[in-house]
Amino acid sequence: MSEYTGYNGNSLLFLKTNKILVGDSVKILADITYSGIVMPRYEHNDDKHIVLKLKSGYNIGLEIEKIEKIEKNPHVEKNIQQNKEIEKNEDLPNILLLSTGGTIASKIDYRTGAVTPVLTAEELNSSVPELAKIANIDTKVLFSEYSENIMPEHWLKIAETIKEYSESNYSGIIIAHGTDTMHYTSSYLSFSLAGFTIPIVLVGSQRSSDRASSDAALNLMGAIKFLTKSKTKGVYIAMHQDENDETIACHIGTRVRKNHTSKRGAFQTIGNDPAFLVLNNEIHKNMKTDFFTIDKFNPKIKINEKVALVKYHPGYNPDLLKNIIDSGCKAIIFEGTGLGHIGKNMYPVIKIANEKGIFMGMTSQCIDGRVRMTVYESGRDLLNLGIIPLENMIPEIALVKAMWITGNTEKYNEIKENMLNQIASEFTT
Repeated sequence: MSEYTGYNGNSLLFLKTNKILVGDSVKILADITYSGIVMPRYEHNDDKHIVLKLKSGYNIGLEIEKIEKIEKNPHVEKNIQQNKEIEKNEDLPNILLLSTGGTIASKIDYRTGAVTPVLTAEELNSSVPELAKIANIDTKVLFSEYSENIMPEHWLKIAETIKEYSESNYSGIIIAHGTDTMHYTSSYLSFSLAGFTIPIVLVGSQRSSDRASSDAALNLMGAIKFLTKSKTKGVYIAMHQDENDETIACHIGTRVRKNHTSKRGAFQTIGNDPAFLVLNNEIHKNMKTDFFTIDKFNPKIKINEKVALVKYHPGYNPDLLKNIIDSGCKAIIFEGTGLGHIGKNMYPVIKIANEKGIFMGMTSQCIDGRVRMTVYESGRDLLNLGIIPLENMIPEIALVKAMWITGNTEKYNEIKENMLNQIASEFTT
């Protein structure tokens, strides 16, 4: 990284004139006195500000014309902590952590002021030393992507990697993942690796570990406790239950979604309580029935991306759906209104899709409840046009399931049968 990454024009001249580098700890006199670390900037920003990371972990921008004085803090050492090699404790269970770029534990790089992810077992132990008392953790970096950049090709790589450990001595596998698309990944793994021999948990962080309110370390510790004590299998997402630090919720990977942009308790199980809670080192099971019906592990790691999720709204142009059909789409998941409805202006195009043998499934835009297309005439019309109600499957999960199924078969009857069969707790009773 450059000593002036992201700075140009007046801001670059300002730093050079005052002999300040990115990563320096400084004191700035402006409207008030600020202390912090000079941070790198995004390359497309203006040249009128510098960015400072405060001790609270928050970044602020300061207009250089309003800075009266800037000077280095003379007594701040920027030594990088040496991570101690970890000796395995034979009495503890073994956990594998796969990193995909999500920050479950991170640290500040004092050379640059940037928050960097923890990627090795040694760094992990240094960042969250409590982990060494719970389990022996091996780490493997698969890739480093923001969650919005994780695509089906990444799901395949994660699944293929996990498949290799079906007969390992690990008690469970953790996947460090960004939160925005975590439930898409968890659902694909739930279907493609159904019956996997040990539990798999995806863990994310709503707030990075340089902030006092970070949930990274506690989410990670909760996930590891769950893996080592729950004696279950399946795919889960482990995150804060709420804004408090007392409880980590473990959600079934096909019944969960992110319902808040920034709260620590952003993830919620739809239509039920979380499957498990981790509270005071104890695992509390809420599931009255084990819905993971696949006992024999028979991985099916394939996918077909020619599946569409169509969110119906008043004024939806049927030509858009026609374009989807003409693109060679193999399945369409509708996110309809209420009990599962879309406007009658869509019927002629839906008829075309049905005649082409395209699977069409109906989910609801409502957060909770079930699709029931026999209640109103419009729903019955859609049933007659070939749309299949998908009960209370979450729209995003239905999308991923259809991508997985059409990747494994092209036969309409098999697609329909598998979409309606319970495979990984995607339906609830």
